[in-house]
Amino acid sequence: QMSLKKGLKIFGNDGVAAVKKEMLQLHDRKVMAPKHAVELTPEQKQEALAYLMFLKRKRCGKIKGRGCADGRKQRAYTAREDAASPTVATESVFLTAVIDPLEGRDVAVIDVPGAFMQADMDELVHVRFTGKMVDLLLEIDPDMYGPCVVREGKEKVMYVELLKALYGTVRAARLFWEKLSGKLLEWGFTPNPYNPCVMNKVVEDKQLTVAWHVDDLKVSHVLPTVVDQFIKDMEDEFGKETPINKSRGKVHDYLGMTLDFS
Repeated sequence: QMSLKKGLKIFGNDGVAAVKKEMLQLHDRKVMAPKHAVELTPEQKQEALAYLMFLKRKRCGKIKGRGCADGRKQRAYTAREDAASPTVATESVFLTAVIDPLEGRDVAVIDVPGAFMQADMDELVHVRFTGKMVDLLLEIDPDMYGPCVVREGKEKVMYVELLKALYGTVRAARLFWEKLSGKLLEWGFTPNPYNPCVMNKVVEDKQLTVAWHVDDLKVSHVLPTVVDQFIKDMEDEFGKETPINKSRGKVHDYLGMTLDFS
C-alpha cells in the first residue's frame, strides 16, 4: 500500500481509474454534500478532516484504491464509549461453528459492501479534499462540485459535509453497528445476553443464528431456504447500490479463517 502521489507515479492511468472508482462510490452513495469555503467558519475549516487515498496492487494484479477520512482530530472531543463498536467474541465464533454441524445447519457468510456509508451521520463533520481527488470529482459531476472548488495557496481544495458515515471517522463502525443491530431487532431477532453481536430468531421451530464482526456476518439454520431468505432480506436492505458478497456451501473464508463443514 502506498500514498496517492507515489501510487499515481507507479501505476499511472490504472491508478487514476482506481481512485476515480473510489470517488464515484462516494458520489453514487450520496455520502457527502459539497460546501463552499465561505459557508464554513474558520474553526470548521481547521477541524475539517483530511481525506486520505492509498493505492495498492492486489494479488490478482488489479490496482485498488482505498480512501478514508483522517479521524485523529475527532479523538480529542469524542468520548470512547461513543466511538466503541461491539464485535463478535472469538469464543462466540467457535461455539456457533461447533453448533452448526452438530445441528446439521446450513451456513452462509455475508460481507456488506460499503457498510459504513450505509449509516447516517448523527453529527456535523466536514471533510477536505485536495488535488487529484478534486479533479476527479469535477469529472464525475462538474455542476455539483464545480461551484465549491477553491484555491488555498497553490492547492485546489473542496470542503464537504458528511451525510453518511465514512471509514476513518471515529464513530463510523458504531453507527453501522447501530443500524445493523436495529434492523435485526426489527426483523424479530433477540440479542444473545452474553454477546451483542450474536442474535437469534426461531423460524420453522428452529433457531436462525447471526454472528457478526463489523460487516462480516455468519448466518446458520437447518433449512437452506431460511438462510436464503435472510440473504435476500440483507440484499434488499444493504445491497441496493452494490450487491452483497455471499458465500454458500460447506467451505467459507471468515475472519481470516477457513470454516470447513464438509
